[in-house]
Amino acid sequence: MLALIAASCGACASREELIAKSGVVPGGVDLSGRWQLRDAGDDSMRQIDAAAMRAAGAAGRDLIPPSRGDGDARPARRARGALVYVFLETGRYLKITQTGAGLFISFDRAVVEEYRFGEKREISVGEITAQRVSGWEGRAYTIETLDRNGAKLIERYELRDAGTVLARSIRVFLRGGDETLDITQLFDREGAGAKVRNACGQARTCVEGGGRIQVDAGV
Repeated sequence: MLALIAASCGACASREELIAKSGVVPGGVDLSGRWQLRDAGDDSMRQIDAAAMRAAGAAGRDLIPPSRGDGDARPARRARGALVYVFLETGRYLKITQTGAGLFISFDRAVVEEYRFGEKREISVGEITAQRVSGWEGRAYTIETLDRNGAKLIERYELRDAGTVLARSIRVFLRGGDETLDITQLFDREGAGAKVRNACGQARTCVEGGGRIQVDAGV
């Protein structure tokens, strides 16, 4: 009995604890906008599907939500996998609203997720709970989600190309550090071409936000 208790306590002691991130917004960074996933994004979605199946088999069968008729707004396909399907949202269209206190993120006009700068809290989807922290690391917004089995999801959002492109990296680790997913999705800002033309006029090349942007004259 004592050995069993000791083993149980040892498992508790080794459980990872997420570290809170900065709640201070870097100067000049605003992720707000409507974004569209590039065509190559189809491949990233297939990778997410495959990783979800591997994770479910290797570490998280008990994370799969039971079938319920409660009208859960999340896509039904989430019930097939483990961490990446329960806590990871994805889609072709992305909308971000940044306020002074946090971000509101939605994919394909579905569920809106709220992230508070510097937060550390427990989240849940149905009966499944996880620990979450989110905040700023440099000029990127990072979201970490840790489930009860020690699987961890890391998402990072960062602007590129003078704010016309949003890079979203997604990484998933099983307990023990085995990585099952590592991809980067690129989203183009809707209407970015018009903004570049307004900023640059008729020039072929202009400098905006520290980056060089090619613009065809007369467009």
